[in-house]
Amino acid sequence: MEISHAEGCYIYDKDQKGYLDFVAGVSACSLGHRHPKVVEAIKNQLDRYMHVMVYGEYIQKPALELTRLLAQHLPKHIDKTYLTNSGTEAIDGALKLARRFTGRSELIAAHRAYHGNTMGALSVMGYEERKQPFRPLLPDIRFIHFNEESELKKITTKTAAVILETIQGGAGFIEPQNDYLHKVEKRCKAMGALLILDEIQPGFGRTGKVFGFENYNCTPDVVVVGKGLGGGMPIGAFSASAKLMDSLSDAPKLGHITTFGGHPVIAAAALATLKEITQSSLMQEVLEKEKIIRKSLKHPLIKEIRGKGLMLTLITPNAEITNTVVVKAMEEGLILFWLLYEPKAIRITPPLTISTEELALGCTTILKILDSVLEDC
Repeated sequence: MEISHAEGCYIYDKDQKGYLDFVAGVSACSLGHRHPKVVEAIKNQLDRYMHVMVYGEYIQKPALELTRLLAQHLPKHIDKTYLTNSGTEAIDGALKLARRFTGRSELIAAHRAYHGNTMGALSVMGYEERKQPFRPLLPDIRFIHFNEESELKKITTKTAAVILETIQGGAGFIEPQNDYLHKVEKRCKAMGALLILDEIQPGFGRTGKVFGFENYNCTPDVVVVGKGLGGGMPIGAFSASAKLMDSLSDAPKLGHITTFGGHPVIAAAALATLKEITQSSLMQEVLEKEKIIRKSLKHPLIKEIRGKGLMLTLITPNAEITNTVVVKAMEEGLILFWLLYEPKAIRITPPLTISTEELALGCTTILKILDSVLEDC
């Protein structure tokens, strides 16, 4: 599709055909496309200044206000944020922070984890097929199976950090079970390891909370964010206590450097996005919208609906059915998408601003396509 323009929950092609967006730029466009408050914030900042100096060297109000607002919504001990250009860059920064602060090298991640595609993030990816062509990667990486409590004994006094997605994304929107994240947190504390939670997808209202971990009785040491914070602009960040973050200040000085992280135009867009998410009724509405989707999408070819809030995926009997639905949906004017590792999954991550009428239209389209697939079986 060659895109002409986008607005609200629709993307338009060069022939002016509208497509209802059930993907939101892979969970990035939290407020839909070209939200008026985000556009206004960008334009206002453009009239003042764009890039002026490396982030941190000069005080730039949009970044300052954004990180202050983030601190208000993070756990009390997490009060310092480093802004980056993407989620994957923030992952790399968090891994560096863990090694620098603890003086340890071992990092533990989860099988079928996805944290991004830079060399550091790739090293903690739990999917060998995607990693093999780029080896050698970072050393001293170990893996555990998500939700397998018996494997927590692998976290030891050699471990710098455990890094987990709050909800595993690429693996099929797998939620933590049986207080799993709390048990990981407890083990980390006992061993002196840090717990890094990747909130790049579940963060910023997508699960009905500002951060997904708020649903699972867990308080991490380091929080990594991206995607939905930017309102359609590229951003990432990692946050921790001042004590942890200050370890990147010395030995060496400027332990993590970025030229465009904290860019004032992007920070202004993110600030407007975060204000709208936290000061409106959107997060409460997310859980009601989840109920609508779960109630509407009942079909013999939908074996399961996984996830929470508006981070959902439909599981079909096989990859062929999933591919057919995604492709036919595009023909019908509905944008769906796949997940990275789970071939039977159909992604449903619409903008948080999607209306109940738009949800109903999208669900009706999906059921219509599934009916046609069933007839052909």
